[in-house]
Amino acid sequence: MTNKRHNHKGTFEHLYEIAEGQSGYFTTKQAEAAGFSQKNHAYHVRTGNWIREQRGIYRLAKFPPAERPDLMFWWLWSRKRNDIPQGIYSHETALSLYDLSDINPARLHMTVPRAFQRRTDLSKIPVLHRGNVHKDDIEKRFGVKVTRPLKTIADLLVVRTVQMDHMRQAVKQAFQRGLITRAELKQAKRISPAIKKEIEQLRGDQ
Repeated sequence: MTNKRHNHKGTFEHLYEIAEGQSGYFTTKQAEAAGFSQKNHAYHVRTGNWIREQRGIYRLAKFPPAERPDLMFWWLWSRKRNDIPQGIYSHETALSLYDLSDINPARLHMTVPRAFQRRTDLSKIPVLHRGNVHKDDIEKRFGVKVTRPLKTIADLLVVRTVQMDHMRQAVKQAFQRGLITRAELKQAKRISPAIKKEIEQLRGDQ
């Protein structure tokens, strides 16, 4: 009996460790990896230990509220069959996460692989941008993957969905705060010369 209780406690601790790094969220496969049989998942929802947020995604009911729980939820939503998230927050969302400009997007923006597919109401999910993001253009914020500032600004200048006043403000702030350097811009091989030139123009004399 003692060993059984010890194993049960260890299972909960393992799951908590997983959820702790994910704003209290975890997936079905992560729960199974922690030692929770899938046939018992409904029980933990009924007893109030877990909250079922969506098929395959749960949250610990007593986990402290996160600052941006929406980021983790949708990042886990983007996972593929091996349970690895595919989405990378980008464009307007990335700009706001770096607190660049006064932009406050109404919806999340995420870049996903071109082959990414989900059967769901498009109006209820993040705005999806299709493409591949190089690993050097990614960093982590709030525990999720986000395009780096230079990549973010370059992407927005390509799609032209943000007013130029906001873009000018974002570029100036990024350079002033050291989020982008002139050397980084000059050496960026995955940004077109035209976009580089435009970033320099928006930066102005600093």
